Amino acid sequence: MEKRVFLIVLDSFGIGAEPDAAAFGDAGTNTLGAIANHPNFNCPNLRKLGLFNIDGVTAGERTDAPAAAFARLQEQSMGKDTTIGHWEIAGVVSPEPLPTFPEGFPKELIREYEQKTGHKVLCNKPYSGTQVLKDYGEQAMRENALIVYTSADSVFQVAANEELVPVHELYRYCEIAREMLKGKYGVGRVIARPFLGNSADTFYRTTNRHDLSLKPPRATMLDLLKDAGKDVIAVGKIYDIFDGEGVTEKIKTTGNTNGIAFTKALQTRDFEGLAFVNLVDFDMLYGHRRDVAGYAAAATEFDRFLADFLPGMRESDLLMITADHGCDPSYTKTTDHTREYVPYLVCGKGVKAGTDLGTKLCFGTIAQTICEYLEVDASTLDGKSVWQEIRA
Repeated sequence: MEKRVFLIVLDSFGIGAEPDAAAFGDAGTNTLGAIANHPNFNCPNLRKLGLFNIDGVTAGERTDAPAAAFARLQEQSMGKDTTIGHWEIAGVVSPEPLPTFPEGFPKELIREYEQKTGHKVLCNKPYSGTQVLKDYGEQAMRENALIVYTSADSVFQVAANEELVPVHELYRYCEIAREMLKGKYGVGRVIARPFLGNSADTFYRTTNRHDLSLKPPRATMLDLLKDAGKDVIAVGKIYDIFDGEGVTEKIKTTGNTNGIAFTKALQTRDFEGLAFVNLVDFDMLYGHRRDVAGYAAAATEFDRFLADFLPGMRESDLLMITADHGCDPSYTKTTDHTREYVPYLVCGKGVKAGTDLGTKLCFGTIAQTICEYLEVDASTLDGKSVWQEIRA
């Protein structure tokens, strides 16, 4: 019987500050805590799985009979960004943080970028992705310029109006940046941020975002599974995060609703291996924009998907739900990611429901568990499998 693992990353769905959160400027943050009491939050299926039974979770109502095994995972990498979080989920801890540029990128680097693209660069500082369009969008259109900005994360973001700079051109400019940004300038991601509109009040980001990541420093779970002949289906921005390494099939999505639909469709397909799904809207639309109501509603939408998905699981399917970092929508000191524990829920007919795994060090717990379940050697990966603890 084909063994299938559905690993769903609720992007930024943290469950409380990690012990070192203060060092990241994130003391007291709690993404789940921020949304759990909002009227838009209605997640009976996550509750049934055991989300509120997880170690340290004080929000929500516990259940007496969790349908999943559950744990709280603590990040071991020195970062709180998407790239590092997903790499650790895939079994690669990053002991050094990726470079960030709180003062913007060096002038000589920007000058070289202007020469190579033929466009003037505006902004070049940390900025909110929506505010930067309000403040620089009109000037960028007048001057046919590129808006380059960063954040607290290791990113080089390039925004341009699709009507002036076609999407394929913007992607090419991002490829130029990716080639330039190596070594001490080796940011985790170069991100194309196309937008439309004709004034500060009407600008909006389109769904044509594209990420160009650093390649992981060594083989991840994805590579090991692919090399063992397994399917590795990347849904959403997973392909971009790993720069395609270890992926056998990619499915581009336009957001959570679309990603959920593709995941449900995958459930009806025959494959052997991993469907690795990222649902980005939690982070991109609601976490960074500090929209508690929107975040809570997105959680409810995902919960409705579970009501559909869970009854359709096959005998040898595993469903795993986790996150890559936090992004507390109630935290007003910054609009950045937050250093938080993440949930780990595992369910399936072969899983001992109600197994409380406590707190586990390393998101790589996930990679190790998946590899052991799929019978693939993971001795080169970080983390420790919990399969023997949770198998029925």
